[in-house]
Amino acid sequence: MSDTTTAELTALQAALAAEHAAVYGYGVVGGRIGEARRTEARAAYDAHRARRDALAREVRDLGADPVAASAAYGLPFPVPDAPAAVRLAAELEDRVAGVYSDLVRATSGVRRGEAAGALREAAVRAVRWRGGSVAFPGLAERAGTGSAASGPSATPTA
Repeated sequence: MSDTTTAELTALQAALAAEHAAVYGYGVVGGRIGEARRTEARAAYDAHRARRDALAREVRDLGADPVAASAAYGLPFPVPDAPAAVRLAAELEDRVAGVYSDLVRATSGVRRGEAAGALREAAVRAVRWRGGSVAFPGLAERAGTGSAASGPSATPTA
């Protein structure tokens, strides 16, 4: 396997791990979100499931086994109510955007275009949840905490 393919596979696996965590996180969001935003949460959940499934296929197409979802994930903060669920949704999207920015950097051609599209979608959902934007979606979370790839959306727990 070439260095380019290895870097691409590593970035695809990180994106897949982030999507696993986002699907889990949106399960929490869906349980706490208010009625007014439930449809939006469901649409985001469905979008992340579709991206997760597509990424798993891409990893298999490169001859590797897709990274499995963890049994559970630690959340970045407690989510006792609807306002916290909205904050969690924005955080999930920020973290997913960060991992997709890594995938954009590691790929080329069609795969890069797809990664850029996923980055854009996550950034738009984050803006909707947060009510405001950041200057560089996918890079903002690196300012204080390091690479998004080190913590895709939530921390797996045993």
